[in-house]
Amino acid sequence: MSELNIGDYVTAFYKTGKYIGEITNIREEHYLVRVLAVAKHPMQGDIHSGKEVDVPFFHERRALAHREQANMPKKMVKPYEGEVPEYKESLKMAVEKLKEELKEDASPWAQQSLKHIETLEQDYFK
Repeated sequence: MSELNIGDYVTAFYKTGKYIGEITNIREEHYLVRVLAVAKHPMQGDIHSGKEVDVPFFHERRALAHREQANMPKKMVKPYEGEVPEYKESLKMAVEKLKEELKEDASPWAQQSLKHIETLEQDYFK
């Protein structure tokens, strides 16, 4: 795999979210990526107990903020081609897509996730 460079636009998976961003630093096993848009909102709940409600703490997972930087494992970062969407609009679309998916799932996990997403939505778009 060819090495990416500082300034390259990329897609990157971080925990359970997917982002479009720009590489700002290169480390041995990670790229430091500045978030410019949200491609997929993170899943809610305990990432170690996928789709379970009966866990010690059901996490509310926020999307990384606009221009927030995060270390992304190199294997989770790929080149991005195309126009970078505006952050707030990309976040709104990612939240709507996740809500639609959760509404089609009648499981207790999906219902709990939907409550968390609706709370986040009020905070994101106030």
